[in-house]
Amino acid sequence: MTAKRAFDVAGGLVLLLALSPLIAWTALSVTLGGSGAVLRRRTVAGLEGRPFTMLTFRTKGPLAALPLLLHVVVGRMSLVGPCPLAPTHRECAGEGRRRLSVRPGLTGPWQISGRSELPWEERELLDLHYVDHHWLGMDLLILARTLPAVRRRRAARFA
Repeated sequence: MTAKRAFDVAGGLVLLLALSPLIAWTALSVTLGGSGAVLRRRTVAGLEGRPFTMLTFRTKGPLAALPLLLHVVVGRMSLVGPCPLAPTHRECAGEGRRRLSVRPGLTGPWQISGRSELPWEERELLDLHYVDHHWLGMDLLILARTLPAVRRRRAARFA
């Protein structure tokens, strides 16, 4: 087990335990909201292009991503990595296949760099730079910058 994978497992478990009340509350509120199924399913390309069904809550905002921690713990995703894409996405073929040499992440350089404001080509470059140069220190820096980036986006949306 690499240091990155050990960090993912330990961090994922700690976050799952710490956020379990919030996860239960979100699941209950989605259920009571009567919007049908609690979880949304989407097929994405994992490590080496192996497809898996990514689960998220049927709600808006960062709470939707809470079930992704399960994918981190079992090894389908990483805390930090490239943006998860559908197996049929053009970036998962040809030269773009190198992004599949690492697990997709809950967050990554694209998340802290203005996600929706960036052109797709720039997001692609950020992901490929991460794939080619990632190390545990970079992951820790990205994780430290993720929450402030999410807060900035929320503040801008409500301003």
